[in-house]
Amino acid sequence: MPIINRMAELQDDIAAWRRDFHSDPELLYDVTRTAGKIAARLREMGCDEVVEGLGRTGVVGVIRGRDGGGVIGLRADMDALPIEEETGKQWASKNPGLMHACGHDGHTAMLLGAARYLAETRNFAGKAVVIFQPAEEGGAGGKAMVEDGLMDRFAIQEVYGLHNMPGLPVGQFAIRPGPIMASTDEFEITFRGHGGHAAMPHLCLDPVVAVAQCVNALQTIVSRGTDPLASLVVSVTQLRAGHAHNVIPDTAWLNGTVRSLTTERRDFAERRIREIANGVAATNGLSAEILYDRNYPVTVNHREQTEKAIAIASAIAGEDLVNAEVSPLMGGEDFSYMLEARPGAFIFLGNGDTSGLHTAQYDFNDTAIPYGSSYWAKLVETLLPAA
Repeated sequence: MPIINRMAELQDDIAAWRRDFHSDPELLYDVTRTAGKIAARLREMGCDEVVEGLGRTGVVGVIRGRDGGGVIGLRADMDALPIEEETGKQWASKNPGLMHACGHDGHTAMLLGAARYLAETRNFAGKAVVIFQPAEEGGAGGKAMVEDGLMDRFAIQEVYGLHNMPGLPVGQFAIRPGPIMASTDEFEITFRGHGGHAAMPHLCLDPVVAVAQCVNALQTIVSRGTDPLASLVVSVTQLRAGHAHNVIPDTAWLNGTVRSLTTERRDFAERRIREIANGVAATNGLSAEILYDRNYPVTVNHREQTEKAIAIASAIAGEDLVNAEVSPLMGGEDFSYMLEARPGAFIFLGNGDTSGLHTAQYDFNDTAIPYGSSYWAKLVETLLPAA
């Protein structure tokens, strides 16, 4: 079962859709143009039901096959990033400061291609639910769609997601059971002291010194508090204090991110951040205000559904071209909310030797389109076989 012939025939059409989305990127939930075009195209394709506005600006299409069977959900993300594009491509972003730097334009177009094929052939029993989600890039659009009744309203039994992977050759897939992407938490710590003249530090309670001590101490959470074979990241990414070279400020601030692959390590990191910040504050006679925001949870693939995904990807690409034990990535993904709601699996699709995700030089590789669209279509036809 290599790529579907019809997908190869549709490649130019799908690439044209992709490039159109790429040229006019939109952020977070403000994807009204993109969502409107998707809904219109789904109706033109003959989808049996098209629902707009789920999770604020999400779009859902329902394609009915033959009688009986179950319900499979397929999800693509629609939103772009606040990056100034530097690809120089003919279809480059025409919106200053915005670009599709993560390939969501490709994900959306590939799923539209699969929807067109499934609506044409309907060689399955049950329903295929195609899900176009806003706000993956930090807005938790996946959570918004789940909370808006996505799974129950459409009676979805299993749900599958896909993301392109630069560096993995085109035509190859990568996946693993269990944790495949990390949770993405954020923390902020504000030290409050008593400022004054920098030449008279003995009359002050200096929060700048506390910030410096805290940055160093936070590194011990991983280096001295975590099993070396376990995965945990604690990164301080911003510092802010003062406005003049000769003034000790009243406050100093830092923030950063925590990435983990288990709830236990997530809990441990939050506890230690609070203990260290409060301890540094007490040592320096300051107070500490600590904000810890739990964002996307760990993306955890269900074993049974992962095995199904591996079989289908292997049939398309060849067993040797599917890495079934890829190392987890410490980036985050809000498809995690959908996998908390229903069993399913998240897979990576090769994007070839391209620039990395979230860079100004990145562009989705259109030669990957037949593989991604075939994967979506064969998921439905294989998991919902016609009698």
